[in-house]
Amino acid sequence: MSITASTPATAADPAADPAVVAAHDAVADGERLRPGRRQVLTVAGAGVVTAALASCTPLSPTASLTSATAAGTAGSGAALAPKAVATDPAASAGVAGSGAARSTATLPILRAQSVVAAGAPVPNLLGTDPVWHLLRRATFGPTPALVAEVRAIGAAAWLNQQLNPAAIDDSACDAYLTRYPSLPMTTMQLRAGYPKYSGGPMMELGRATLARALFSKRQLFEVMVEFWSNHFNVTTPSGEAWDVKTVEDREVIRKNALGKFSALLQASAKSAAMGRYLDNASSSADTLNENYGRELLELHTVGRDAGYTQAEVVDSARLMTGYTIGRHGEFAYYNDWRYLGPVKVLGFTSPNDNDFNGLHVAESYLDYLAHHPATATRLATKLATRFVSDTPPASLVTLLANTYLANDTAIVPVLRALFTSAEFTSSIGQKTKRPLEDVLGAARTVGVTPAPGDATSLGGLYWNINGLGQAPLNWGPPNGFPDVAGAWLSTSGLLGRWNSHMGVIRGWWTDGMTTPAFATLLGGATPADNGALVDVLSNRLLGIRLADAQRTPLVTFLDAGTPRVADSIKWRIDITAALLLDSPNWIQR
Repeated sequence: MSITASTPATAADPAADPAVVAAHDAVADGERLRPGRRQVLTVAGAGVVTAALASCTPLSPTASLTSATAAGTAGSGAALAPKAVATDPAASAGVAGSGAARSTATLPILRAQSVVAAGAPVPNLLGTDPVWHLLRRATFGPTPALVAEVRAIGAAAWLNQQLNPAAIDDSACDAYLTRYPSLPMTTMQLRAGYPKYSGGPMMELGRATLARALFSKRQLFEVMVEFWSNHFNVTTPSGEAWDVKTVEDREVIRKNALGKFSALLQASAKSAAMGRYLDNASSSADTLNENYGRELLELHTVGRDAGYTQAEVVDSARLMTGYTIGRHGEFAYYNDWRYLGPVKVLGFTSPNDNDFNGLHVAESYLDYLAHHPATATRLATKLATRFVSDTPPASLVTLLANTYLANDTAIVPVLRALFTSAEFTSSIGQKTKRPLEDVLGAARTVGVTPAPGDATSLGGLYWNINGLGQAPLNWGPPNGFPDVAGAWLSTSGLLGRWNSHMGVIRGWWTDGMTTPAFATLLGGATPADNGALVDVLSNRLLGIRLADAQRTPLVTFLDAGTPRVADSIKWRIDITAALLLDSPNWIQR
């Protein structure tokens, strides 16, 4: 199979393509991917994508897409660069050139050495550099400056800095965020400043989330904010979140992301956004709603394997009656709404018969769940899945769970134990980038920088990532975005990523960020021929020199019909960079 550049088709509004929406049965919560609006690209000649993505376990031997409607990519309004379209190898041939000639050029796919069978070890396509490994996992993507910084001060010192984000000067990112005026507002200020059910504050929060991931120096903190936003998912944008999610993001998730989980759980239970999303704000002894009581056990703490019963789910919901929302959007406890009577959930019991201590009983119940060994194991498993492997070693899960319990649910000691563990060190290549990490990582490594703008800044990038299925905070079910490879890999999803890479390199989304000139990707180097160009860019973007099995076809493609002279290099930087980002090496995290 080959990839041919073609002019973009007219923008359309396609229905969700079932081939994009893969079931992720491996996700512990058992939910399935919801359909979403996704970018779909034409597959000419009903070709089948069989490129070996060695960074993951394939859902099936081949992922196929027989037909689709072409759809455009959000941009600045100007004509976009050609998109990648899968073609049958017999249907096209040609040599890449410059200008218009490249619109029909056949591009190579940088295949991995072999397709990985289900359950087989995943080969490492990323080398062994510990600095690159740490930055691929603990940030939204390495940059040359960040790699140099960590080499200069050492990984341990950098990790210590990241685990104390308040001490990191992030004034440049903070200045950028001032263009989103709703971020510091209270619920009452949001109601006064925007029409009811306005999408404005929620869209600003989504774009600000992208800005922080791109530009913040507090990278590990932002990664953990994303982790906890998934764990305590409240779908945004949505009508129920319009005036409260911004407050929850600031006062619940961000305030407690590197604190104690027990405090984070208590804050989430009192969040107006969570109260509305899972209906606890309207639950009372007379009109009991089980949603929050169930998800509190199943998703937020102990997990379904803890062995609780349906009767205990009911008691969990009863314990949380009285938690509601005041008229100004603040937490309120209505004592006359609460359930009175004995309750039992796992090892927690209470006569619950005092007319005036309902809030204390509920807080004690939450604290019990936060300190439960099953919660420790579940959080340890989720963190190890996020940072180490889709199937994390039992030894690491045990280490992290014990660390969590020994430190009164504090998160920082758990993260320090994780990143300094032998299991983390040996896990290079064992995770796959989801769309958010893929596109933002490309933007970071290419070197995009903040640009002037307003509250719509990063809108084009937001909608591009939304088309790939992972706009920030925009997951529908309460279990949060899946974090395993099988949930994200599909034919059309892969083509969407490839087009996004070219969009990043060529600066399709200019609202709020500046894309450097192609020559800056060389870092001052002057490659003498296309082979040297491939080496410079693969080291720059991937942190490695490509193995000959991948390097040779790329050099052959670049050399075909073109003199091997330095003057031709400037016409090849962008396409070479894009092909490297399209490689299975890049998709490994």
